[in-house]
Amino acid sequence: MNNKIKWVLKGSKTAYFLYNRILSTFLHFWGLFLRIDKKLILINSYGGAKYNDSPRAIYEYIKSNPKYDDYQIIWAFDGQPKNAPKNIKWVKNNSIKFFKTALKAKYWITNSSMERGLKFKKKKTIYIDTWHGTALKKMGYDTGETTKKYKVSKPDIFYCQSEYDKETFVRAFRYPESCMRIVGLPRNDELAHVTDKQISDIRQKLNIPKNKKIILYAPTFRDYATDTKGNYLAPPFDIEKWRKALSKEYVILFRAHYAVSKVANIKYDDFVKNATAYENLNELMIASDILVSDYSSIMIDYSILERPIFAYGYDLEEYDEKRGLYFDLNKTLPNGIQKTEDEIIRKIKTINLANQKKRTVKFKNKFIEKCGEAAKYIDEIIN
Repeated sequence: MNNKIKWVLKGSKTAYFLYNRILSTFLHFWGLFLRIDKKLILINSYGGAKYNDSPRAIYEYIKSNPKYDDYQIIWAFDGQPKNAPKNIKWVKNNSIKFFKTALKAKYWITNSSMERGLKFKKKKTIYIDTWHGTALKKMGYDTGETTKKYKVSKPDIFYCQSEYDKETFVRAFRYPESCMRIVGLPRNDELAHVTDKQISDIRQKLNIPKNKKIILYAPTFRDYATDTKGNYLAPPFDIEKWRKALSKEYVILFRAHYAVSKVANIKYDDFVKNATAYENLNELMIASDILVSDYSSIMIDYSILERPIFAYGYDLEEYDEKRGLYFDLNKTLPNGIQKTEDEIIRKIKTINLANQKKRTVKFKNKFIEKCGEAAKYIDEIIN
């Protein structure tokens, strides 16, 4: 969707109402003349932004299974995909071909939404939503937003990792319990089956010396944290302090939102590497020995690896006030919240791996009940 149109629709309830009602009605009427193709699957990830995440994991499982050889699988992208296979079949979002494909497809697979802010799903279309992580930040109705502005279809199948996920999404999005499937997230399947060779291969790909361990630093994007000119602010990260304390033993992979990475004012070198544009987040997690984040659900995904997790929450009170958190992170995270860099560094330098594994496993067991074979669950849906 054109950015200017997005801006108008977000800023005007009237414009959104007209957009939704008029186009949804037109597509519903058009759909009456298009027959459902029982072997047509339409897929997107983050609304068409990338070829990644759980939709990619399901797609690659389907493509590897001869059972689906006679199925047509089409991706929806905003533009030419950069990291997708060359022979992938795709349509451009908001094109006539996209809407025609969506109206004909028996299956929709997404981790966010397929309808472009509209509501036109047919009753015979099976809408499969894998979502994109466990909720730490409040969402939907839990934020206090009780308006019925968003007229979109509800999923028929919704993937989640635990009873916590199920309860949260039912309450926050008013989804029916009947659509919930505690099967795990397909994107996390490989995190449950990591091998030493895989770790070694990724480290070599990242050009990490064999005598160094890896800290993955992945801070949350704070959309409210801007200066007077509207530029996003980077987290307080005194790289020289980290270098002095940890560079003999560690390498840091800095993974942030691209807008934050631009203003982080970090001189990247052999000690701190810019991993913001690295396509495969799972590879960064698999290769790393320690995760440092703050309020991101990456901590829950990373717990599958049963490695140390620290949370640099220098602005915990402000973040909780502006975004809202579902639980007390100090009581729930493996090591609570560290307010300063000195605290984080001290914990890393005095790390007890056996103790940290116990803490992480306890955390994992709370939020992940199923993991490792979520992509295969598609066999239970497609028939």
